[in-house]
Amino acid sequence: MSLFTRPSLAQPPFLPMTRDEMIRLGWDELDVLLVSGDAYVDHPSFAMALLGRTLVSHGLRTGIVTQPRWSGPEDLTVMGRPRLFAGVSAGAIDSMLAHYTAFRKKRSEDAYTPGGLAGARPNRACIVYSNLLRRAFPGLTLVLGGIEASLRRITHYDFWTDALRKPIILDAKADAVVYGMGERALIDIALRLERGSDLTGIPGTVTAPTGAAAEAVDADIIFPGHEEIVADPKLLMHATLLMEKQVHDGTDRAVQRVGDRVVVVEPPAQRLSTKEMDRLYALPFARKAHPAYEKPIPAEEMIRDSVTSHRGCGGGCSFCTLALHQGRRIASRSSASIEDEVRSMTKSPGFRGQISDVGGPSANMWGAECAKDDKPCKRASCMTPTVCPHFRMDQKAHLDLLRRLRKMPGVKGLRVASGVRFDLALQDMPALQGYLREFVGGQLKIAPEHVCDNVLRLMRKPGIRVFEEFLTVFARESERAGKEQYVIPYLMSAFPGTTDEDMRALGRWLAARGWKPRQVQCFIPIPGAVATAMFVAGITPDGKPVHVARTDEERLRQHRILMPPEEHRPARQRDESAKPHRPLRPAACRSACPRPKPGERAAKAQRPAGKSSRRAKR
Repeated sequence: MSLFTRPSLAQPPFLPMTRDEMIRLGWDELDVLLVSGDAYVDHPSFAMALLGRTLVSHGLRTGIVTQPRWSGPEDLTVMGRPRLFAGVSAGAIDSMLAHYTAFRKKRSEDAYTPGGLAGARPNRACIVYSNLLRRAFPGLTLVLGGIEASLRRITHYDFWTDALRKPIILDAKADAVVYGMGERALIDIALRLERGSDLTGIPGTVTAPTGAAAEAVDADIIFPGHEEIVADPKLLMHATLLMEKQVHDGTDRAVQRVGDRVVVVEPPAQRLSTKEMDRLYALPFARKAHPAYEKPIPAEEMIRDSVTSHRGCGGGCSFCTLALHQGRRIASRSSASIEDEVRSMTKSPGFRGQISDVGGPSANMWGAECAKDDKPCKRASCMTPTVCPHFRMDQKAHLDLLRRLRKMPGVKGLRVASGVRFDLALQDMPALQGYLREFVGGQLKIAPEHVCDNVLRLMRKPGIRVFEEFLTVFARESERAGKEQYVIPYLMSAFPGTTDEDMRALGRWLAARGWKPRQVQCFIPIPGAVATAMFVAGITPDGKPVHVARTDEERLRQHRILMPPEEHRPARQRDESAKPHRPLRPAACRSACPRPKPGERAAKAQRPAGKSSRRAKR
């Protein structure tokens, strides 16, 4: 399905959220209603804005209802019954992750809600919203999408109930699930419904046909049946690896039996071309929240002055589902498109001259291509155990782009807050030197996750020697630039395969460098991840037994090796615990960089970078 082949409607200042707004646009009804667990921010980093404007650009009148109350369907009926279908998403973050910590404690904040308060969306939002829509509009075609639905497309593990659940299309009684990036599939669904056709065979979708249609399904991949996985949880690993293979190969149809039903997972949608990406991000986004909101939305503040340069990630980390959702192959915008967006940003009344990020899952993968793109690939990751020789990228071109953007009129500063893949950066030392000297902004986020090679292999992360090499380069280049710079490392506890001794080894490694971590993520088994299958099945991807810290007691014990409880922290550490997170500096850099004189610190110190969307999508 090619994009931008139909006449567009006039793009409104904001997609309508009320009947009055809809009438002012001259629309007597909607073609598509989008329902989201997030507040509506009209920015291309937010899926509902991106998909909604894409639908409008194809002549489809599209409205949005956000964070509806789940006590009844009234909030969903404000603009009337849509002509074609309703699309449902829990939001940018899985609703269960949005509500609960790694130790199942209720969160008090939600960055995607006005005022930042938690509780504006229900648990398992996709299922709840689907039930409300069935009550509001009986017989309406219902399509699920977004992270929550996408990663639950087949049998999946639910950490919060410690149970294996059926594919979400069956629990929600939806007509289809769109998985991955949804532009092509949503347009195809709308055109099929306009023609009165069924929804089978659309790339990037999941359906659950019945009767003769179910019996006639042929497939290249057969997932273990739901009941088989429940009876033998080790089969979850087999199913997860097959799902990963389906996404990476990009051509196979898959099926799964669930009782007397069959769930059909079509091949993933073709990734967008550079031309399509450019058209998509050139749509007239307001780049701010809908004016109906009275309180600020934290995520808007975090992302407003950022630019998305590409999609996809070649990393394939076993705990991360980015590659499963966006694809392992990279889809990049042109440099001209990115420059046009920045030029437009500089003309916005609220722009202060600082670009917070130009990147994607990893900033330095912009423009990357696979030299064997038309051939099957057996690797689970383009980065490990070493960077694949067929993974080709021009990091100098990326650096040159950043330099051009920084010199544009109205731009005072530019950072790469999405971070860089450090093993990839080491492949091009001149480019790495440029990143570190010019675009770190005082702090650089990287994700070593651990230091024990046996754990890193299971994570599909590079070995510790690669990270230590990067730290050496970081310290050297910071010194040469005369800048006091810090590394913000992401560290993880209780990952499958990690023992208490592995966590103590990590603690010793940090202590030897004078590092005291202020934040450590305890592993959360999210649906769809290979690491989650390891957690459930107790085996590695190649079937070998592996130690798993399964109980909350074991998980908390590992976590506290690095993050002791308040009463056990040294006095100085306790006193500082309420202060903003202080990043870590490599030991070499601490001794080599000149210390600022009294009164100079404020001039040299940089504000902490915003929270990374990469960690939140895990």
